[in-house]
Amino acid sequence: MKRVLVTGSSGQLGMTLQELAPEYPEMRFHFTDKSSMDITRPEEVSLVFEQLKPDYCINCAAYTRVDQAEKEPDAAYELNVRGVKHLVSACKESNTVLIHISTDYVFDGTRKEGYGPEDVPNPINVYGKTKLEGEQLIQAHLDHYFIVRTSWLYSRKYGHNFYKTILAKAKAGEALTVTDKERGCPTDTVNLAKYLLDLIATRSAEYGIKHFSDGEPMTWYEFAESILNDNGYRDKADLQRGENYRTFAQRPVNSVLI
Repeated sequence: MKRVLVTGSSGQLGMTLQELAPEYPEMRFHFTDKSSMDITRPEEVSLVFEQLKPDYCINCAAYTRVDQAEKEPDAAYELNVRGVKHLVSACKESNTVLIHISTDYVFDGTRKEGYGPEDVPNPINVYGKTKLEGEQLIQAHLDHYFIVRTSWLYSRKYGHNFYKTILAKAKAGEALTVTDKERGCPTDTVNLAKYLLDLIATRSAEYGIKHFSDGEPMTWYEFAESILNDNGYRDKADLQRGENYRTFAQRPVNSVLI
């Protein structure tokens, strides 16, 4: 039986992993959040690893507030870089395979055809830069790891995300203005979670950087349209294209993962 430690288990991906865990009886899961193992505190990380001796660690803990990261870069760095450093040290000591969740925002978005795992990252915001530094720490110090980059992650049940926001606004009768100037691949947490757990179930040894998304490129406007269609709100909601989409952080125009 494989022992699997999951960090950041109170987030949307962590909650999805908890929901799917019973479907993998050959794995013994230990779910942690900031209250039970703060990855920015090396003593807490060391203690949990010593007690559990995990075969795998799925790291879902991350600072993901893209705009806020520009205003508080130290907080983003603390979690996305220093926290990863502590996990890397513990994994190395315990001979644990690290499965680390990363992002399409490590790329600058200038390629028209999208990005493969072999393409050179060039992040254009603080969030992307800290996530890339975390990746580089893993690559420099571990041999057995999976860095899984994903994009536009959402859960239909858990957390605060684009999918739930669009649906809530539509149900409330609010007008929706959504940009069509950015392109990516939405990814359901259920599909990503199954991919991660299958890496363990199949005992994959094809370590390195992986890209995973639901594989259907679209703009945020098209994603909103899809959400409304799937839930029977397309004819009821006032959905408009946003031409002047402004955010505090610079974002890649095309972050499609291939």
